[in-house]
Amino acid sequence: MVIASLLISNAYLLGSFSSAVIVCWLMGLPDPRTQGSKNPGATNVLRHGGKKAAIITLCLDILKGVVAVLIAKLVTTSTMILAGVVFAVFLGHLYPIFFKFRGGKGVATAFGALTMLVWPVGLFALAMWLFTAFLFRYSSLAALSAAVSAPIAMYWFSGESDYVMMTCLLSVLMMWRHRSNMLNLIKGEEDKIGVG
Repeated sequence: MVIASLLISNAYLLGSFSSAVIVCWLMGLPDPRTQGSKNPGATNVLRHGGKKAAIITLCLDILKGVVAVLIAKLVTTSTMILAGVVFAVFLGHLYPIFFKFRGGKGVATAFGALTMLVWPVGLFALAMWLFTAFLFRYSSLAALSAAVSAPIAMYWFSGESDYVMMTCLLSVLMMWRHRSNMLNLIKGEEDKIGVG
């Protein structure tokens, strides 16, 4: 129980480091929480800070998920604890304690964590993201496509009930965080990739 608490709480704290805010601060760029969509994520950084800052942000967000799960896997094989770690690092990114609980939408961090947990699931979600983004050129729609497909992929490739339930929760939260994007998509007001 102590190990589980430490792994899950540390995963949340790791997730709470907002890569977008830190990268923009170090590069002398405006706080992404005050620009554009006000989302501290790689897509918003790309629009207002350029490709270099966006790529660094993306890599760091993915790395948070990878590191949290990698450390947990070195310590335990419990599917319940590992599922808790994935959800905790994701939740930390969404609601970071170090940044007044104003976080991003969790796509990259979820990708890193799920890939480290069950790698085919991460690759399947990435394939869905790329396919949707290439076809429609909406980052938000691509993220929603990946979110919806992730629980199905987890059930198919893993079958572990703890992982499937966690991925369902993760998917629902990701869709909730994209609710404004969904409204914009319906209204035809969502910015396309490379525009805005």
